[in-house]
Amino acid sequence: MPPTDASAPFPGLLAPRESRWNRWQIDPLRSDGKPPHKVDLRAMDPGAKPFGNGDKAGDQARVLALAREIDELQNLFYADGRFKLLVILQGTDTSGKDGTIRGVFGQTSPLGVHTVGWKAPTEPERARDYLWRIHQQVPAAGHITVFNRSHYEDVLVPVVNRWITPAQTKQRYAHINAFERLLAETGTVVLKFMLHIGHEEQRERLQERVDDVTKHWKFSLGDLEVRKQWDGYQKAYEDLLEATSTEWAPWTVVPANSKTHRNLMIATLVRDTLQSLNLRFPPEDPALKGLRVE
Repeated sequence: MPPTDASAPFPGLLAPRESRWNRWQIDPLRSDGKPPHKVDLRAMDPGAKPFGNGDKAGDQARVLALAREIDELQNLFYADGRFKLLVILQGTDTSGKDGTIRGVFGQTSPLGVHTVGWKAPTEPERARDYLWRIHQQVPAAGHITVFNRSHYEDVLVPVVNRWITPAQTKQRYAHINAFERLLAETGTVVLKFMLHIGHEEQRERLQERVDDVTKHWKFSLGDLEVRKQWDGYQKAYEDLLEATSTEWAPWTVVPANSKTHRNLMIATLVRDTLQSLNLRFPPEDPALKGLRVE
């Protein structure tokens, strides 16, 4: 599917956004393939609320209104059929990927939005290249697919655990950028969100899972081992944000200590992106003109 606007090589790219986005959107790679600046997650406050009004109840109402707008736009998105939308949610344990899906897409028909939760690869998947299983789950025309985790796990877990070398990591960044460019050039709008929570916030959320028997299913003792690697994962995230924020698939860091604000920020960008596509219903069918149903 070719781009709908010859002046823009990738669908879904918005005009420059208002200033409140600036701090949270990672600048795309330069023409020479190098990042324009270093990413420092320590300088990005996970407790910030750049989209909030200081009124939790009011912000929750805004999230619900945005979710309903997304539902209406999704109907038009499906009818239009020119595009696909891939929403990628990445973040450490407890960063709120499940909650984002419920909050942002909870008003949308399950026929229009498909969610894929990625876990460790199976034996058949490990027998193939690491992007093989990902490509099978990208959205079809008119569909929205949300990835709960994604192919970026393959430049996080193996990197932190030193299962692959720096050269192999760099090679995977290039693979991923090329893969996402293929998607973008064939009509897929790619939105990538890194859900950014603080170290103390994660501790509190993990403790809540331990203390609440109804949340034990969400907790694994392995989560505590991964938590010990916090600094390593933060560095791996910084590196991938620098290396894979591209013109066709840029990254947005979402301050996510506040669950309401997290949903508000993501819902705003999803809604704005759908609106930017100039969606339209298909042309009227001449065969239906004057038809009367008896």
